[in-house]
Amino acid sequence: MIGSISIRTPLLTTFTTRTMTRSISIKAPLLVSPRTLQELRSSPNADVKILDASWTMPNVPRNPSKEFVEKHVPGARYLDLDEVASPSELGLKHMMPSAQVFSEALENFGITPTSHVVLYDSQGIFSAPRALFMFRAFGHNNSSVLDGGLPGWEIEGLPTEMGHAEKTLKSAYPVPAFVSETVRSYEEMVSNAAKPLSDPLAEIVLDARSLERYTGLEPEPRPGLSSGHIPNSFSLPFRAFLQTNAIPGSDKTFTTFLSANDLRRKLVEAVGTEHAQLILQGKRGVRTTCGSGMTAGILWLGLKLIEESTLVSLYDESWTGYALRPESRIDRGVL
Repeated sequence: MIGSISIRTPLLTTFTTRTMTRSISIKAPLLVSPRTLQELRSSPNADVKILDASWTMPNVPRNPSKEFVEKHVPGARYLDLDEVASPSELGLKHMMPSAQVFSEALENFGITPTSHVVLYDSQGIFSAPRALFMFRAFGHNNSSVLDGGLPGWEIEGLPTEMGHAEKTLKSAYPVPAFVSETVRSYEEMVSNAAKPLSDPLAEIVLDARSLERYTGLEPEPRPGLSSGHIPNSFSLPFRAFLQTNAIPGSDKTFTTFLSANDLRRKLVEAVGTEHAQLILQGKRGVRTTCGSGMTAGILWLGLKLIEESTLVSLYDESWTGYALRPESRIDRGVL
């Protein structure tokens, strides 16, 4: 079931790099339920901006932008994660955008530094956490994910609309400061992998791909890319953090996050009690990775739902960037 989450709004002071003007960043809950979003939308003078961040794997015969035109949450705009991104030297898609690209995209959406941005996707929980990671990495803490996404919204009997989104007036969004420690580079991943897990300075790496791809028993969906895993990384498939829900009257399903207690249990199963305790006590950092940096966001958000102060970063290039480099050491089997 999709639970209801109350909103906490402590004020945080941030500074921007374009004008260095003082702005207020409100910290919103990481997840909101459909009913909570409906209440937010109905609040007088509420500055709520809704973005559909649906994305699918290249081999999936779907077009999220066309699906958006066919049906979306009223007032939503479509956020193309492949477009709001910066070029990669390896030609990878949906890499973290520059601060300038992020700022310009938000201006076009009519988003201001104080807007409450709610992100969702059409699968329930899939690509929206990656979008939330992007917002939080640029200090826009007044951002949340809609748990259950568009299917969960519909199951609650809430309205949808179709057609192209109406253009909004451009807003002013100063170029934000990027929280650099939230994203890890290839060089940082290689350096970390060279440390034994017994080294207290080594961060725990969690791989969100399937166990079969992690062990090397199944090929990667990208032709010619080797399967396997980064040395000293743990397998924690992103689906382990999610609950699958049936859509009444259909053979389709959608996903929501597990409860915090169940998320904690899944973490312990993946890395063991000792590592899990160190992670949740803030004594050991975590780096999440996946195939291309998308579902690593699910692990990032799941860990934050257990304990928001957890030190979690994301390897942006993820396995594709790592395995494309011929000098990379690739392990197979189970850690």
